[in-house]
Amino acid sequence: MNRARRARIVATLGPASRAPGTVKALAQAGVDVFRLNFSHGSHEDHAAALKAVRGAEMALKRPLGVLADLQGPKLRLGKFAETSIAVKPGHTMRFDLDPTPGDATRVQMPHPEIFKALRTGMALLIDDGRVRLRVGERADDWAEVTVESGTKLSDRKGVAVPDAVIPVSALTPKDREDLNFALRIGVDWVALSFVQKAEDMAELKSIVKGRAACLAKIEKPQALAALDSILDYCDGVMVARGDLGVEMHPEEVPVAQKTIIRAARQRGVPVIVATQMLESMTASPAPTRAEASDVANAVYEGADALMLSAETASGDYPLEAVGIMNRIMERIEGDPLWPSLMDAEHAGMEGYDADALVAAARKAGEASSTGCIVVFTTLGGTARRMARERPLHPVLALTPNPDTARRLALVWGLEPRLGRQPASLEEVTDDAVGAAMEYGLAQPGQRILILAGTPFGAPGAANLLRLAHAPSQAKSRTRKAG
Repeated sequence: MNRARRARIVATLGPASRAPGTVKALAQAGVDVFRLNFSHGSHEDHAAALKAVRGAEMALKRPLGVLADLQGPKLRLGKFAETSIAVKPGHTMRFDLDPTPGDATRVQMPHPEIFKALRTGMALLIDDGRVRLRVGERADDWAEVTVESGTKLSDRKGVAVPDAVIPVSALTPKDREDLNFALRIGVDWVALSFVQKAEDMAELKSIVKGRAACLAKIEKPQALAALDSILDYCDGVMVARGDLGVEMHPEEVPVAQKTIIRAARQRGVPVIVATQMLESMTASPAPTRAEASDVANAVYEGADALMLSAETASGDYPLEAVGIMNRIMERIEGDPLWPSLMDAEHAGMEGYDADALVAAARKAGEASSTGCIVVFTTLGGTARRMARERPLHPVLALTPNPDTARRLALVWGLEPRLGRQPASLEEVTDDAVGAAMEYGLAQPGQRILILAGTPFGAPGAANLLRLAHAPSQAKSRTRKAG
């Protein structure tokens, strides 16, 4: 089951899609990584979903990744005596720590850390930005606010502070419990919400300890401002456009998307574009033209993966949503303009042997006689380096490690497969040629470029680039994968 495209698809599992038969059908339709959203569903639901993914993986003989998306802190107002109040521009009231149900003059905001971060003149956004407030006088346990736009405040609506770093851990007690569970059942990726600074990702990585790859969701302006330092601790990154769109002006979100994609591509860090990609397909069998263009633009930008949320988790047409996203991706990658866009930007070499070899492989791969590039990788580093170059030929990533194969399912252009650990140059060549032909990535007589590292079997960067040719008659591999 090779993909006829380089960009990858992430799909969220939920009530509409977590049944084993549906999971398998979604993978057949084009899903590469399945997302478990820990903001919804029970641990039992997520365990059953992961089991269904592993079953589909075995049936389709293709590694599939599983991403656990942690909820993160939820900053909310308290309750009103009458459930809600009407407001209009100019309305003034107080936010405080008093749990007494609120009215038109005051209401609880049960987050002392927000009060400590507020400054006079800052903006407060309530209910996904539907109500915008401006902070007046303040102290460490209250703030006077004035409504600038909006018509209603109601119970437990979310609070966003776009102008301040809130001194709160990105990992709540619920997140820590969910994280331990996710690692225990064997997820491949963990996504952290409410990232504001590099220390948030460092904390996550210190807990995970390599048991999964760690991904930062960039959903706050503070994270965008600290993007370079956050990427130092990331195995992957997500452009979380929904939350970014709450805390930033709408015209800034496309610029933020391009900034994040460009920075991630320079680092060779897989980047996902998420939120409302095909939102109308939650209730419609076809997307809007604007949504199709949105998907297309992310592919033109070179994003590693695009994510579906409600479309597959709770929508009426999960299979259709994946199928249409797959078709759009294939069509864009068939555009004669697309190769030049992928070739327009390459990361600078860092002086490592592997960088020089990867650049040479990409250049050599431009020959029309090339069938594919085969990368032998233990932990995935060489394969990710190769993907960073955005080669136009398929890249077969052979690894003896199932965890590595599943993590690489998220990465642009890679076809990860399990293979044995070769012990000699002859085995490297035989396995590369045999696998390339077995998976239909090279035709008889075509050139195969091979990247590997010596000593064989030792994790580390590649230091060997070899050219081989597929035989005119296919021959079997000398040893079985294992």
